Amino acid sequence: MRVLVIEDDGSVASGIVDGLSSSQFEIAHVETGREGLQAIADVVPEIVLLDLGLPDRDGTDLCRAIRVSSNVPIIVVSARSEEIDRVIALEMGADDYLVKPFGMRELIARIRAVARRAGVGAASPTTAETRIGALHINDRTRRVELAGREVHLTPKEFDLLNYLGTDPGAAHRRGDILRDVWDTAWYGSTKTVDAHVAALRKKLGDPAWIESVRGVGFRLREPR
Repeated sequence: MRVLVIEDDGSVASGIVDGLSSSQFEIAHVETGREGLQAIADVVPEIVLLDLGLPDRDGTDLCRAIRVSSNVPIIVVSARSEEIDRVIALEMGADDYLVKPFGMRELIARIRAVARRAGVGAASPTTAETRIGALHINDRTRRVELAGREVHLTPKEFDLLNYLGTDPGAAHRRGDILRDVWDTAWYGSTKTVDAHVAALRKKLGDPAWIESVRGVGFRLREPR
């Protein structure tokens, strides 16, 4: 698995590169946001590890810039531990958030969990499709079409929409969504779910696609 590490702290980067290399990951390392954007095109990574405190631009801004041209899964690794920092990073398109310092085993587990959910390295001869009116969700190709038009989603946005689509019309609790979509290793706030629902509603063009169920969570249904 090709992993791009965007980290300007030499000691932190060295530990990540050495630890992942010894676990058979293919690693590329850059220190600035500018180099990171170029490496996205040159290296074509399958996972990006992104520090927020870069010398030339803030990591959340870089995360948003990456999302303009790529759906590569992004794991933020940062010393910023406040909930608002997590929420902003996730709203900008990050798929997971890991606070420094962290253990290598946890980092590898997070990488594998994000890769698994994004379908990195996975292949299947079968096609799992969900159709809800004009909305078409293809789990194998991870493509979403609405009235014949492709809807471009981040990996986490797709995971959430696909999860809601497994039982259209059913109400899903925020806690269950967080546990199942963000993996059992994720202990974030349920505000993460709300932020991704808001992004999905915007991209689907009609907030009625994802209905809020008061005191419970959300359900996916065709707008009336």
